[in-house]
Amino acid sequence: MIPTIDHTAAGLRVATAVIPGVETIAIALHADTGARAESERENGLAHLFEHMVFKGTHRRSARAIAETIEDVGGNLNAWTSRDMTVFHTRLLARDLATGVDVIADMVMNPRFDPADLDLEREVVLSELGEARDTPDDIVFDQLQEAAFPGQALGRSILGSEESLAGLGVADLHAWRDRHYAPERLTLVIAGKFDHAAVMRLAEEAFPARAALAATPPEPAQFSPGIAHDSRKFEQAQLTAGYRAPGHHDPAHDAAVLFTLAAGGGMSSRLFQEVREARGLAYSISAAVTPYVDGGLMSVHAATAVKDAARARELIDEVLAAAAAGLEPAELDRARAQAIAGLLMGIESPQGLADYIARQLLIHGRVAPPAELVARIERVTVDEARAAGLAMLAGGVARAEIGTRPAVRRRATKLPKAA
Repeated sequence: MIPTIDHTAAGLRVATAVIPGVETIAIALHADTGARAESERENGLAHLFEHMVFKGTHRRSARAIAETIEDVGGNLNAWTSRDMTVFHTRLLARDLATGVDVIADMVMNPRFDPADLDLEREVVLSELGEARDTPDDIVFDQLQEAAFPGQALGRSILGSEESLAGLGVADLHAWRDRHYAPERLTLVIAGKFDHAAVMRLAEEAFPARAALAATPPEPAQFSPGIAHDSRKFEQAQLTAGYRAPGHHDPAHDAAVLFTLAAGGGMSSRLFQEVREARGLAYSISAAVTPYVDGGLMSVHAATAVKDAARARELIDEVLAAAAAGLEPAELDRARAQAIAGLLMGIESPQGLADYIARQLLIHGRVAPPAELVARIERVTVDEARAAGLAMLAGGVARAEIGTRPAVRRRATKLPKAA
């Protein structure tokens, strides 16, 4: 899989990858911006922008946008993260021009009607309220806040009632002008198509536009804080967060494999010890969320309220033991999971388009999957243990819902890796 990388006259980066034997295409427009690019006053603006471009353009109403895609059997969606915003559609190959035109029209020519903004603000507020009423959802926002206090990385992607109330049409236009000029976007297409045809469509759909200066996001600064929500639910939600290596850190792969071995599946130490052997959690898992300048390794467990304190202690014990004595068989299992997840993920047009875009936005190039597999294969047990020890030694941030507050204790000295 070697994509073709090109640029339009306006500076739009276009990456295409033909997949033999398919009759469909995935089209994705990636903006290298998200919630962490917001000021405190703008909290929620990246996500609100994503919503508002669906409300209509100067050529299409909101209904026309939906009908144009669904009339040809396609689907259209978008999502916002802390460091990326994506608009994507999946269509039959013959409808390439329709997909490119609709996504470009939405992002380049949104109407941003004040009445639509008032309605969509209420939709986002409902989404925010739903998240707050869902403990196993909102606890992750609380963990981000505990781990990155006073930073854009620590604020909710959805924003707050106060910040959303202060956002107007002018803010939406300014956000587009700062972050959505063609030279700041990446259009990725995977499936069945002709590259020359894609470039002709992209040239027409994404004309040049002056870009306002964008302030770089503030560096990530991890802090071992505590967030506690005392509301009563049938289950308690426990999370713990640790400073993790970022995308460009040489220890990134080792940290991911350690985390998979510790809590990445039903065979992991956390699942086997906390859930299977002790019955202290209904669900438990661990994952690494990397950014370009750092990351967060997080553990989440849903427990009975009466078992929360013991579950918290056992999670700490299991993580420390894994960092000190991860076994070669555990690393090999995690390695197999990582490789399978990578290769399975890029077998569909949508998965391949996402892979290409992330590689370009994060690394500036598309590494062949075989290169990533080779990197994963090179990680040793000693490197995985060292990555685990380093993450645990940096302190822990906690967010919990429905428990008694965790008592801050002096950090215990972790054993050295064997």
